[in-house]
Amino acid sequence: MSETNELAGKLRSEGEKFFTFFEGLTDNQWTIEVYTEDAVWTIRSILAHLMTAERAFINLFTEIRDGGVGVTESFKIDRYNASQQRKTKEMSPKELIGQYKLMREEMIKFVFNLSDTDLEKIGRHPYLGVTTLREMIKLIYIHNQIHYRDIKKVLIN
Repeated sequence: MSETNELAGKLRSEGEKFFTFFEGLTDNQWTIEVYTEDAVWTIRSILAHLMTAERAFINLFTEIRDGGVGVTESFKIDRYNASQQRKTKEMSPKELIGQYKLMREEMIKFVFNLSDTDLEKIGRHPYLGVTTLREMIKLIYIHNQIHYRDIKKVLIN
């Protein structure tokens, strides 16, 4: 199995796990606070973040694959995340899940169509800095797992 097939497969299985998790939440659970530093992020806020991050990563990764440099050194990830929260504040959890599914499917298709050479292309990621496209794709799992772990912690308490 090629590395791109493996990465795309992991994205698919992780996405299905997350979709099932989010679809199983009750109306009351969406408003549970997970993060309270700087800005309050609820479970709904985190889903909005995951969806908008996925969309941004598709654009970023496409740019890097096509020879671009990625984000600028002056890019402020917290400012970007806050702007995306404002843009999605009116979306319902159901709408966010639907958009997240669409973005994940686009990401899977994108990764599946990359070559091994594409995975070696280098650009600037907003969190990792200058690195390969391969490492940026792998970070998607880590990023999502961190947020999932934090959500599970507050649901258990």
